[in-house]
Amino acid sequence: MKPILAALFALCLAGCSLLQDAATSIAADIENGVGRLGRTEGSMHVVSHDAKSRAGAGARTITVQFDKVGALIVWYKDADGKVLESGSTTYHSRFVDTAETIIVDKPMGSTLSIELERRNGRAVVARVF
Repeated sequence: MKPILAALFALCLAGCSLLQDAATSIAADIENGVGRLGRTEGSMHVVSHDAKSRAGAGARTITVQFDKVGALIVWYKDADGKVLESGSTTYHSRFVDTAETIIVDKPMGSTLSIELERRNGRAVVARVF
């Protein structure tokens, strides 16, 4: 019994990132970026996220939506626009506000950049590119 528990514990420690979907991975990057954002009004910091799809080599684009109500939704699509993998979270909304809905399409292999800005004491998603 002890070897099974030890194996499960080791799997959890080693594999927690395997349990993250794309949206949760981006949210974790945002959480780290907010920690680097200055406390002064108007401070800015750019978070970079390198998108990697577990959907395989067929993924050609990533579509990311930051919804003004607090949702973060990610779709990996093939060349025909068919969704191969998706995920969503609201975890990032603990750390950052989104003033308006932003939708960005990026080719696979490119970097998703999220510009954070300090506004009224809060971190805000100012721009995604």
